[in-house]
Amino acid sequence: MEFLAPLLDIVLHLDKHLEVLVSTYGIWIYAILFAVIFSETGFVVTPFLPGDSLLFIAGALAALGNMDISLLILTLTAAAVLGNTINYSIGRYFGPRVFHWENSRLFNKAALMKTHLFYEKHGGKTLVISRFLPLFRTFAPFVAGIGSMSYARFTLFNVVGAVAWVVSLTLAGYWFGNMPWIKQNLTLVIVGIIVLSLLPVVIGALKARSTAS
Repeated sequence: MEFLAPLLDIVLHLDKHLEVLVSTYGIWIYAILFAVIFSETGFVVTPFLPGDSLLFIAGALAALGNMDISLLILTLTAAAVLGNTINYSIGRYFGPRVFHWENSRLFNKAALMKTHLFYEKHGGKTLVISRFLPLFRTFAPFVAGIGSMSYARFTLFNVVGAVAWVVSLTLAGYWFGNMPWIKQNLTLVIVGIIVLSLLPVVIGALKARSTAS
């Protein structure tokens, strides 16, 4: 579990790490942010990467003039759309046999099963709703591919979800991220974003447990 410590530090102090990256890499920061969002949405083995908090902090830094907000939104939206598309293609390639894979450090079978149940209940809307839910966000396009959702229908929900997710959280950071109270308590804000995004998942798990008992 020692490998989690550096990751936790990056997530909780994302503002400091991202600010250093911006000053160090300049224009290449867009490529770095693209890679993070693309990986977080594109591969079922990387759901631990920062998503919601990264968008918020990136928006806040853009408000300070460190990045162009329009280019930032376009870059991150493209990453979110392409990431989901790759994830969908992988799910379509492997098909239903993934449900027989064993749980491991790199593959969260429990998250896959929960996302599958969510998908069965909500259908294509899952791709939009899940954008705001960690773990579900990573597994939803994979499950859509397994379920053989048509590419045209998937693309519609994929684009709508990506735009809603990126624009809302990035602009929230752009408009509110540099308010004095938020700036002084940014770590708490990041934790709050993570907790709020995880809350529906926790409530759903508790409901499922109470129903089972």
